[in-house]
Amino acid sequence: MKAEKIEVENFTSPGRVTRVDKAKYEAMKKALLKVLPKAAPGLTVAEAKEKLLQFLDQELFPGGEKAGWWLKAVQLDLEAKGIVKRGNSKPLRLHQS
Repeated sequence: MKAEKIEVENFTSPGRVTRVDKAKYEAMKKALLKVLPKAAPGLTVAEAKEKLLQFLDQELFPGGEKAGWWLKAVQLDLEAKGIVKRGNSKPLRLHQS
């Protein structure tokens, strides 16, 4: 059985759309939004990853496998949709809109 796909956008490449596994996308989105604060300064990407690993479905992300790639894909899509904002700092910090 083929996995259901979802189209995601990319904040850094406007107009670029990619199709990804919907179940993994939704699981990562839920975990990311659970850990990201609603206001600046937010969390670094590394801090967000560390915090969200505990909320990921182990069948989809065994041992956190590929979590970094999925975090970045979901982050960029949510930024493109205006759900997540990035701060103007280094390292990059994220928070909910």
